[in-house]
Parts: sequence; structure tokens; C-alpha cells
Amino acid sequence: MTDFRQIFESRYTWIEGYMRNVRRYPAKTAMIYPDRNKEWNYKELNADVNRLANALVDDGFQKQGVVMIQLLNCPEFAFAYVAAQKVHGVCCPSSYRLSPGELAYNINDSQPLVLIFDASFKPTVLEAVSLSAHKPKRLVVVGGESDGDIISYSDYVKDKSVEEPPYTCDYNIYDETTRLYTSGTTGRPKGVSLTSINEVLSAHDVMIHFPMSYKDTTMNTTPWFHRGGLHCAGPCTIFYAGATLVIMSKFSAATTLKFVARYKISFVIGVPTVLEELADEQERNSYDLATLKGIVTMGSPLERSACIRYQKVLTPNIFNGYGTTETFWNTFLRPFDLPENAGTAGASCVDDDVRVVKVYEDRRAEPEDLVAKDSTEVGEVIICSPAKSPYKYCNNDAETEAKYYKDFIYTNDLAVWDENQFITIVGRKDDMIISSGENIYPTEVEAVLNTHPKVKDCIVTSVPDKIRGQLVTAYVVRNDDSLTPEELDEFCKESPDIANFKRPRLYHFVAQIPFSATGKKLHVKIKETATRDLKNGLLYRV
Repeated sequence: MTDFRQIFESRYTWIEGYMRNVRRYPAKTAMIYPDRNKEWNYKELNADVNRLANALVDDGFQKQGVVMIQLLNCPEFAFAYVAAQKVHGVCCPSSYRLSPGELAYNINDSQPLVLIFDASFKPTVLEAVSLSAHKPKRLVVVGGESDGDIISYSDYVKDKSVEEPPYTCDYNIYDETTRLYTSGTTGRPKGVSLTSINEVLSAHDVMIHFPMSYKDTTMNTTPWFHRGGLHCAGPCTIFYAGATLVIMSKFSAATTLKFVARYKISFVIGVPTVLEELADEQERNSYDLATLKGIVTMGSPLERSACIRYQKVLTPNIFNGYGTTETFWNTFLRPFDLPENAGTAGASCVDDDVRVVKVYEDRRAEPEDLVAKDSTEVGEVIICSPAKSPYKYCNNDAETEAKYYKDFIYTNDLAVWDENQFITIVGRKDDMIISSGENIYPTEVEAVLNTHPKVKDCIVTSVPDKIRGQLVTAYVVRNDDSLTPEELDEFCKESPDIANFKRPRLYHFVAQIPFSATGKKLHVKIKETATRDLKNGLLYRV
């Protein structure tokens, strides 16, 4: 048994799975990047990965060192994801939608040796580095020229060996390989430390649930810095399965549908708003979708009427997954569940235990303290996902203690479920806003608005929006009657403490905001007010 454990823990790693495909499928297409009209087979992909891996080694990269990347979906993102694992390190994708202050927090928290970024994000990156106490040894720009302390990606890997990097330490399935950042209830980022075995079993989960194999070609239209982008038929799963990945840097419905025919794509992945745009485009121009086995969506439920339309216009095979950054997806809707169960988040995945437990004001429910399976009693969703979750946050024991309990993660999502354990999400305990697939917390937006000298107080909520899902909406009590929505909008745009996509798009000035008897802002009440005010045309759009 000792020999089995040693072999299993050292050989059942994600990088071993990738290298198996390099050896057995060297001439098979691994990656296609239409923006540069370029393709890589597995041998060529591995050569470019090795150039970066050897550059990192020459820079003094050590085991568990961090490579942070702030990139659009692109080949260099894929190279960094694989190369970091080859040199026993951690790939840390960071959202390119962050403000300089938010990125600086991530840099300080993860302390990367190398930061690779797209040229279009240069101003944000340079300001973030100036704000950060930790300074990366190397700043590498993709799509730009070497300039001062910044080196271009092409110069960084120039003349580097395509041979395997020197073997410096043992691989282990429990080593951290990827670090993704997700916000806490106060908006403070949390580093989710994924291990190699988490990566392997996330890939297996996708291969089981689609299902998919090395014969498939996929395109994930969502950013790879998200768990769903990286693992749902993104670089993690595709390179582990030996399949083919088509890269889309920026979503376009027409381009997506054209690529399906051109590259014989079998699976497309996107958020529900993507499906809406795809259906509109398909109805206008009727593209050839014969190779399409399915479209997979995540992030929010599919309404029954919308689901029926997508099945008719795009493909009968519509899938929907629900989960968290910490646990990937944990419930799943398959085509045979639809449209009857449309609107739900699906039922537990094969290796997951998803439950809905009671909510108490003074304590956390036990995992066995379930709500009735009657689709009416609301409770909190909790998830046991031993295959796909690391069960810890990086450098954050307090959040680990707060979020995990008795092998379950407590999500703060509120839901009901039925006798077949199909779960329907009804809201958030912490009032999180989801706009265009991004998580936004009212408290972080309120904190920025309240620093404006003309703001006495504010409360932030959301209203429904067909395109973004939800629009950030601010109710503001003025200190100065001259304050305008345009002034607040400009203030948010210029603030280094909030990303542009998080700023309010709708405003309403009020004399007071609602508080509970204990002095807490009543986000639930203001959300009801905002829905009425939207209907009555009382919200000011900026």
C-alpha cells in the first residue's frame, strides 16, 4: 500500500496528464487562436510552454513560486498555466477588470515573482505595482515592446530552450497549482488555492457531465480568470483530455457561430446572456451548427421560455451548471432535465453533496438540519465537494474558518429544493449583485461612494436588467444639494479602489435610507424599493 500511495500521489497530477497527451498526440491540434491565424499541435504547444518554463527557471523560480497573469484569453495565458505547473509553481490569474488598488492587494497577498500582463492593461498594472509593497522581479508585457523595467513576452522567452525544464523537486497531487481570487462578503479578495488533484478531478467532472473526450473541440467564451472559464472546457480540461481548444479573447455572437462551422466546434461555453445573443444572431443569419453537441452555461438559472427558445434555435443540448469559485460546479442540468426543470440550478453532480439547510440569525445550521423538500421553504445552499475544493483560502485562516464547516462550504446562497433535490436559487444572504457574470458586493461600492465629501450616506442594491442580469443601483443621502449623479459616476471612474464594472449605473437621491433596529442597512427592503422605482421611472441612469 505504501508503494501505491507514493505512485498515486506523485503520478496522478495534472501535469502528468498533460504530458501523456504530448507523448501520445504530438501531431494532434491542441490550440487554435484565430486572432493570429495560428494553430499549435501538442508538440508545438509543449515547446512554447517549455520556453516560458525555462525563462522562469533562469529568473530563479522556486517550488511554489507564483506567476501572476492579467491577460485576456490568449496563448500566453495557456503557456503560463502549464509552465507554472512544470516548474512546480502556482499560476495566479487575476481579473483584468480590477482597479489598481484591488490588483495591488492581490500582488501583496500572492507575492508573484513574475507578472505577465496584456499591453492594454499597462496603466492599471503600473499603478498597482506602485501601490503594492511587494514588487515582482519581472514585469512581462504581451502585445507590447520592452521598455525600461518591462520586458516584452517575445524577448522574455527569446532563445530559451524548448527542452523540458530541469527537474528540481518531486511532484505531488496536493501541491497548490492554481490560485484564483474571489471576493468575500466585504469585497476583500480571497485567494482560492487549488491543488493538482483539484485540477485533475475538475477535468474529470467536465468529461463525465458533458460528456467530452479527446475528439472534441471546444470554445469557452468566458474569461479564463474565472473558475468556470479555466475548468469548464478551458485549458485545464482540454489539455488534460487531449482535446482541442479554440481561443476567443472577446465575445462576439457572429464570430462564435462562424467558428462553430469553421473549426467543427462541439461545445460552446458561456453565461446566459451569451446564449441570448447567440440565439438572436442565429435567427438573423442561420449558421451551420451541425457539429455542435451542446452549449454549456453557468452563472444564473435558465428561464423556461428562454430555455425552450435556445433548444429550438441553437441546439437541443443545453446544459447549465451552478457552483462557486471554491468548488467549481456542483449541481448540473442536462438536456434530459430540460425544459421541465428550467429555472432550477439542477441537482448534485456525481461527486458532490449539495444540500439546503435552515437559516438561523444566531448560529450556523448543521449539515443535517435540512429545509423541507417542498420548493417553498427557503434555506442556505451548502456544498461538500471533496474532489474539486481545496477547503482553504490562501493566507486567510479567518475566512477559511468562517466559510467551511464540517466538510461543507456555506455559500450564502438562499434556495428551495424539491423531492428530487433540484435546487432553485432565490437570493443571497449577503446581497451579492451579479452583473454580466461578475460578482459585486454592495458594501464595497458603498465604501467608495461614502468617501465623496458630498455624500452623507448611501445604500447599494440592484435592479433586473436584460443584458447584464442586474444593474448596480445606488440610493444616496446628500451632504450637499449640488451633488449630481454625473459627479458620482466620474468619482467612481477615477477611484483606484473600485473596478469600473462595479460602479452604479442608476442613482436616486433620498432623505434617508432604511436601517434595522440593530443599525444594519436593510438591503432586502431597498431592493424591493428599487424594483418599484425602476418600474415608475424614478431611477436616474448615467
